Amino acid sequence: MRVLVVEDDVKIASFIRQGLQEESYSVDVSYHGDEAIYLAQTNSYDIIILDIMLPGSSGMEICEKLRSKNIITPIIMLTARNRLEDKIDGLDRGANDYLTKPFAFEELLARIRVQLRSTHSCSSAVIEIADLKIDMNRREVTRAGKKITLTSKEYALLELLARNKKRLLSETVIKDSISDMEQDMMSNIISVYIYRLRNKIDKSHDIKLIHTVRGLGYMLSNEHV
Repeated sequence: MRVLVVEDDVKIASFIRQGLQEESYSVDVSYHGDEAIYLAQTNSYDIIILDIMLPGSSGMEICEKLRSKNIITPIIMLTARNRLEDKIDGLDRGANDYLTKPFAFEELLARIRVQLRSTHSCSSAVIEIADLKIDMNRREVTRAGKKITLTSKEYALLELLARNKKRLLSETVIKDSISDMEQDMMSNIISVYIYRLRNKIDKSHDIKLIHTVRGLGYMLSNEHV
């Protein structure tokens, strides 16, 4: 799941990003309202966490602008404004939820899960390919009924491949889609994580699901590539 966090307080933004990444979310952060509008219009996000007081366009203006462009990504406003009038204004301008600061991170996670459940049907929340099953709500992975334990980066990579099953993804696309992957100093970071996934997903099975097309990228498929 890909999240856009729009927050000009660097400490709060860093806190939210780290917490979400530990929960296997892919996170982009914007500190400026106008940049946030650009990112939301050019990228596909599953949810947006939006502050109100921002340099450039305010959170209210961002919300209004995105809805006018028919961008229906769920928006949770996260702000120090706690007046009833502000909450009503935010919801009227298109926000799906409104959480005031200070907040418990566990509550933010719960509110994110609520919004994701409302936008993803039960069928789309579970991806199956051959005997591999990925429950994106629970972040659980099983193969042939046996649970597979993955790190947050391994899970993020597997979910990305699963959402694009039978589609070849280049290393550039993978790095752009998974938070902090592009910042890793290892030049072969993608192949390292693919190797780890293969050991956990394919090693003990006759049918191999993770495929490499040399020089082009990687694919999750139950068909021979």
